[in-house]
Amino acid sequence: MKVNVQAVNFNADKELIILVEEKVNGLIKFYDHIIEAQVFLKVQKTSEKENKQLEIKLGIPGDDPVVKKASNTFEDALLQAVTSLKKTLIKRKEKLREKHK
Repeated sequence: MKVNVQAVNFNADKELIILVEEKVNGLIKFYDHIIEAQVFLKVQKTSEKENKQLEIKLGIPGDDPVVKKASNTFEDALLQAVTSLKKTLIKRKEKLREKHK
């Protein structure tokens, strides 16, 4: 799977990009039809502590699930987004199994 990470309005360090790629690539274990992933990292200019936004869009034949999470760190937002996508992918896989029975 190809993972494209884009940092908007700031330069992300290599460690963060590697972490994002590892976590997103881990989703292939739950659904093996993922073609690509687009990940957007954004820093909002607000006074709120949760100003780090992370968006993951998966390229899957038929539908592209999108998850957006905000937190005070990109790592936390990443974990929330990946957990949410895992649930989505597991549900999708179960629906496919039901269709093919």
